[in-house]
Amino acid sequence: MDRLNEILRQLGISKVKLAKLLGVSRQMIYNYLELEDINKWPKDKKVMLLNLLGIKSPEELNDIKVDTDYIMRVEARIDNLFSDNIQEDTEAKNLTKSAMFDGLAKKQKEVMYNIIEVMREKLDDEHDEETYQIFLYLYHYIQSINTNPELKYILAYTSKAVGFTQPDKFVFDRENQFDFESILFSAITLYKSGGYSKKRISEAHHKFVEQIEYRKEEALSRTVELTSAKEQALKELGYNEITEENAAEVFNKIGEIHARKVTD
Repeated sequence: MDRLNEILRQLGISKVKLAKLLGVSRQMIYNYLELEDINKWPKDKKVMLLNLLGIKSPEELNDIKVDTDYIMRVEARIDNLFSDNIQEDTEAKNLTKSAMFDGLAKKQKEVMYNIIEVMREKLDDEHDEETYQIFLYLYHYIQSINTNPELKYILAYTSKAVGFTQPDKFVFDRENQFDFESILFSAITLYKSGGYSKKRISEAHHKFVEQIEYRKEEALSRTVELTSAKEQALKELGYNEITEENAAEVFNKIGEIHARKVTD
């Protein structure tokens, strides 16, 4: 069963997704995967799983090589068998009708639903602090995704590296994405080989920390400056707070105050 779990992980098929594909509950999938032999599964579910993986017997699991071609073949089988039925799942149907999905097209709803399902499965253990931190960082990542294009390139690189996307596919700026992926591959290869200077790495990380601290201080300074200008503007105009009625006047006064400081 370890080999099956490894193959499913490499294919990106979560327990939630597998449950949907086999038409059983998530808990039932957990029960199946706890059995030491696939032959102990219900016959119809075993056959469905083998067909999904493109093999005729459990013994062939060890012969499976999860590469890009294999992943694409499995995904094609999933698409052919189940793509038209994704909305038939009652829970999915209810969820995609919720206000959260208003205004989204079908494929956007599907990817959002799949993300939520994977997160719910992974976060099932409330004591798993590491998984919680992973998704907290992911949340931060998504919030920052438009701050620079390299964050998008990292997502594309990861999808290619694990076999979900063809390596020659570029959906963003092709030239820049190509360069970034090549540099990132070189960096990861160097990291895995261990062929780098610990001293230089330590120096680089120190610069990384310094840059972050500088940005924080800069942001704090701008906040303090804006707050000070706002308070001065309110005082000069004789107001106690910004309201809908005086907002335009106060903002113009803040701009004037900033202009004064530049010319002083």
